[in-house]
Amino acid sequence: MVTTRTARKHDTWLRALGRRELPEQILFQEQVYRRVETLKHDFFAATGLYEGPTGKQVLKLGRQAELLGFPLAWLGRWLADREADMYQRLQDLEGIPGYTGRWGKTGLLHAYVPGHPLGRHEWVNERFFDRLQAQIDQIHRRGMAYVDLNKRENIIVGDDGRPYLIDFQISFYWPYTSRSMPLPVCWLLRWLQQGDLYHLAKHIKRHRPDLVRPEHEQMWERGIRLVRFYRRVSAPFTRIRRQTLKRLGRWRTGPA
Repeated sequence: MVTTRTARKHDTWLRALGRRELPEQILFQEQVYRRVETLKHDFFAATGLYEGPTGKQVLKLGRQAELLGFPLAWLGRWLADREADMYQRLQDLEGIPGYTGRWGKTGLLHAYVPGHPLGRHEWVNERFFDRLQAQIDQIHRRGMAYVDLNKRENIIVGDDGRPYLIDFQISFYWPYTSRSMPLPVCWLLRWLQQGDLYHLAKHIKRHRPDLVRPEHEQMWERGIRLVRFYRRVSAPFTRIRRQTLKRLGRWRTGPA
């Protein structure tokens, strides 16, 4: 069954497609795929599950709607370009969904992984986090950082019991292969990679505390220091962002 939700007028600015929903069907390489379910629709992207001749595919459409009259389709295109690039760079790694291709200006398709997002108190098998750590280590060795590991919904528990990573929208990498990475970028990369390991250790502590090893405790301790530093630095910006969102919300809920 196709899942749809009519956006309230004052909510549309929070949605990547505004008042619109994901298309009921799409045409990709001359084959029709029909929407089965809308998985997510937030400020930056709308994501849906589609089914067609080659099986199930996930379509992710980047931001297209304006915000206060300012066009943001450029942001949707840029994020889709980066994420598509990440998927292609990581295709040979275990636990990365197969990349299918671009769709439209702000969209991309990847294979659907049978499974479910990691649950809040889910007890996974004893090899799950070792496999996930191996994936993260491989990503780091390629000069990248996943960045979004704090979100459990980005970690898919496959029906085969293995971990899969999705959503590389804000992942970090140096795209200029012909240029060496400047020192400040190297520092940023190491900081983000340390954040990945901290969140990995946090998930292990929560979901399989019986498997915590000294190396995980070290990852946790190093990450805690980074998180505390980040919170101190970002606190003023967080307050400004929250106040801005509240004002925008009040402005949007005013008289029609």
